[in-house]
Amino acid sequence: MDFDAILIPPRRAAMVAQRHWRDRTINDALDACLANCPDKPALKALSVERGTTRSFTYRELATLADRIAVGFSRLGIERNDVVSCQLPNWWEFTLVYLACSRIGAVINPLMHIFRERELSFMLAHGHSKVVIVPKQFRGFDYEQMLRGLQPTLHDLRHVLAVGGEGPDSFEARLTTPAWECETDAPQILRRGRPHPDDVMQLIYTSGTTGEPKGVMHSANTAMSNIVPYAERMRLSSEDVVLMASPMAHQTGFLYGLMMPIMLQARAVLQDIWEPARAVDLIRDEGVTFTMASTPFLADLARTVSQSGKPIPSLRTFLCAGAPIPGPLVEQAREALGAKIVSAWGMTENGAVTTTLLDDDDERSVNTDGCPLPGMEVRIADLDGKPLAAGTIGRLLVRGCSNFGGYLKRPHLNSTDADGWFDTGDLAVADARGYIRISGRTKDVIIRGGENIPVVEVEALLYRHPSVAQAAIVGYPDERLGERACVFVVTKPGQTLDFASMIGFLKSQKLATHYLPERLEIRDAMPATPSGKIQKFKLREMLKVEPK
Repeated sequence: MDFDAILIPPRRAAMVAQRHWRDRTINDALDACLANCPDKPALKALSVERGTTRSFTYRELATLADRIAVGFSRLGIERNDVVSCQLPNWWEFTLVYLACSRIGAVINPLMHIFRERELSFMLAHGHSKVVIVPKQFRGFDYEQMLRGLQPTLHDLRHVLAVGGEGPDSFEARLTTPAWECETDAPQILRRGRPHPDDVMQLIYTSGTTGEPKGVMHSANTAMSNIVPYAERMRLSSEDVVLMASPMAHQTGFLYGLMMPIMLQARAVLQDIWEPARAVDLIRDEGVTFTMASTPFLADLARTVSQSGKPIPSLRTFLCAGAPIPGPLVEQAREALGAKIVSAWGMTENGAVTTTLLDDDDERSVNTDGCPLPGMEVRIADLDGKPLAAGTIGRLLVRGCSNFGGYLKRPHLNSTDADGWFDTGDLAVADARGYIRISGRTKDVIIRGGENIPVVEVEALLYRHPSVAQAAIVGYPDERLGERACVFVVTKPGQTLDFASMIGFLKSQKLATHYLPERLEIRDAMPATPSGKIQKFKLREMLKVEPK
């Protein structure tokens, strides 16, 4: 696979000179753990789904990573080949990434909510050679789905199911044979090691123009984000990080998978969000830090209050994905006793801004923080010129953790000659340089920290025989931040109700998480003279007609 990460070379000299890029990979971090603390507990993974818990020391992680890496090579996986991983927060996810890095393969994390429609595009676009899935998760047979897709994906050689049966299971192919003991194993592990500027991750954003975009990151771009992030949060090898956000998101991948290894700390994974189980994990494991979206924070605070089980070890909860309601910060501070930190970022660059640990709580309510070291933000007008504090404008970002570009879509990179990336968001900055996201120029709804690709769902709705016009807008929700409402104008003589709309979208193999929660039928859509639907007027209707 040839990667066109054209945004990396132009900034290499400056990033290295400023010591933001330290030319290390996760291999170097794991090797350091093996040298300094081989028998220290590294990872504990609770699978609510499977009813199992498994723990690893750093020595055990390294051994199994080498085993799976050599196993990959036996399947024909080489440097720059893409390995797709559609797993929940299971220990196998961590090991798949570490194994990929051992031989220079590129991991492609895939959300477990994706179904045929999303996967058929992503796996083909990324030329994935192997996909690793659960046999079953939450009652759904992933292996059956992927085997059904495989004949249409010409590059996909292997579908390996965790918990599957027979010779093509994940266990039979990769974890049971002692591949690391084979005579050629040292040579395989030595020859494939990637350069820190090589693409190491291919991760897809939810599409706003009809199809997702493949974001490319190197070890340098990713690790240059994690280092200042951990320093700002005052994290060290003594910390225990809980990750219940999916590791197929950058939140889980960067700060639940990579960061603990880089810190020589300990990670605790949870595959299904059950607040009561999370409380027990925090108490039993001495968790000190976690990061998740607003619904997780609300659930955790409520559960601690109702259960009467304090979690005194938890020092910091970093909340991102949607603004944090003021009352929630107060409730969470009282219930959890932890500092609530607000943050903003994207798949393309990880966390860009956070509030500081010493900031007043008010800053977590009213701002999304200030830039991490190595990152710059600019509020600009339509011509890219900086705007004064207090003025809403386009949010531009520049710096060390910006991505390498969109795979095979360089014309969409939205990065100018000076390195400024147009996020597609609108924001305002205060006099201290703290920003607040005030809107989005791109048509995406963020529900519970998950992007809903509005254009794709609307396109499906237009296939419905009763639909003449369709438009989807977000409306506020206390727990999830936003929910999705569909406005529809039906064809003459036709009708549509909510149940039939949802049934139709499911028949189109749309991911369950993308399904709207509300339907409004109208005789006509508010529109410009040219016929463009005025979505801001639809949002105003929802404010007047709340449900």
